Amino acid sequence: MTDTDRSTPHTHSSIRFRAATPDDGAAIWRLVQATGTLELNSAYFYLLFATDFGDTCLVAERDGRMVGAVVGYHPPRHPDTAFVWQVGVLPEMRGHGLGLRLLQEWLELPANRSCRWVTATVADDNPASQALFRRLAREHGTACEELPHFRPGQFPHDHPAEPLFRIGPVERRTPRS
Repeated sequence: MTDTDRSTPHTHSSIRFRAATPDDGAAIWRLVQATGTLELNSAYFYLLFATDFGDTCLVAERDGRMVGAVVGYHPPRHPDTAFVWQVGVLPEMRGHGLGLRLLQEWLELPANRSCRWVTATVADDNPASQALFRRLAREHGTACEELPHFRPGQFPHDHPAEPLFRIGPVERRTPRS
């Protein structure tokens, strides 16, 4: 599932963005699996998130097929914060700005509109995601702090550190292009 012809960019106008529904849980699980890069959680996890946190999760569809998603929530101790658990794009859709567009559309969900901060943990060995969150901050003309968060020893298996990326404050305005 790789995009062999990058000369014809995918247009975002043909992509539909919407909040997740309970029926999206299995499709989000399949999407995460298909990315080949994201840590796959149980199918139950995605069903639970699509059901209980669907208003803070976003799916992107093209021709009726899920091509991207953002799984997120509001941390209970930080209601003005939107936390990105995972952002995923199918391999054939990469390289055309869909990851950034997913995050932009995710921020515009009614449940996220009052959030002033975006946070995510990003493994030290994931420069693509680090660049995506830094780009989101630049697009909004705001800061992107990288703070210590999860240390390797906190994981039950070999895992790199996952610093917390904290973006904001995010103002609701048209991002720069």
